[in-house]
Amino acid sequence: MLVKYDLKVDYFRTVIKKIFLGILTAVAFWVGWNWSLVDYGVRLGMGQLGIVWNARPLQVFLDDPAFPDSLKSKLRLIDDIRKFAIDSLGLRDTRNYKTLYDQRNQELLWVVQACEPFALKPKEWHFPIVGTMPYKGFFDREKAIALQKALEAEGYDVSVRNPGGWSTLGWFTDPILSGMLDRSEGDLASLIIHEMVHATVFVKDDVDFNENLADFIGDTAAYHFLKFKFGADSKEYAEYLRNDQDYRKVTRHILRGTRLLDSLYQTIKPEDLLEDKKAKKRAMIEKIVTSIDTLHLYHRHGSARLKKYLPNNTFFMSYRLYKAKQDVFGVELDHGFKGDLHAYIKYLTAKYPFL
Repeated sequence: MLVKYDLKVDYFRTVIKKIFLGILTAVAFWVGWNWSLVDYGVRLGMGQLGIVWNARPLQVFLDDPAFPDSLKSKLRLIDDIRKFAIDSLGLRDTRNYKTLYDQRNQELLWVVQACEPFALKPKEWHFPIVGTMPYKGFFDREKAIALQKALEAEGYDVSVRNPGGWSTLGWFTDPILSGMLDRSEGDLASLIIHEMVHATVFVKDDVDFNENLADFIGDTAAYHFLKFKFGADSKEYAEYLRNDQDYRKVTRHILRGTRLLDSLYQTIKPEDLLEDKKAKKRAMIEKIVTSIDTLHLYHRHGSARLKKYLPNNTFFMSYRLYKAKQDVFGVELDHGFKGDLHAYIKYLTAKYPFL
């Protein structure tokens, strides 16, 4: 009986070893095959981890007599925004925005976007869990610029930008970035709520939905928060109203411009001379940018910079990514929920389970 038992043990050990070696081989093969993705993920994770590790609790700054009072008030304001978003809107309560990372006036993240040169069609990257994304982020500027040059060599329109904030969807504890404290009260409320929406409702492989929804709720909820915190007759509310209405007018103008570009690109044939195609594209973009000056705005728009440094397709693609579905959400909120943001968010979280 002892011999038979030993044989059985040896047999099961052999089987387990083979299974383990098989899994190990499969993992090693996958890592080797997807090494660039693994390397990118590790670098991105280490960059985010470095920020989280060096962030400090808000109370450290609030207790520091050398920390400016004006910035302390912004920290308290962010705490109020968080509580409002959780209690009044029903957004997910996380550990985000309870710490502060001092950027020391340095940029932290560079986002690369690429688009077809004669179509508003983004280049996409595929990632585990979150799915397909039309952008790629780097905590290393040189890596971002290297990708930009490589994509431009392939013929893409490319842009590199620094986002004001980002969400890690719960993978890390997102701190407040010191650069956020330069924003106005309304803009800060919109940004924080935008990122909190990402940590509450996020649909895999649907960036248009995720970004449009976060922008819509962030922009809309900022009005509710400012009215709650300062009053509808406050200067903070009035400032946000003017700036937001200006931005909405410019956004509608740029979105109309995307439709003009679509129409132009449909008339361009593959056999057309490249220089002719570029000339038509440039003329249309100049027309869209120049006509911003015809809009009736509270404040002058910075269109002079757009005229000097003419945007490419990624600029127009980004407006579609963040703003093209705003009216759809607005109609749904007003007609289906009578303007009740809390009820609307509750509906969305039930309809779209987080990841």
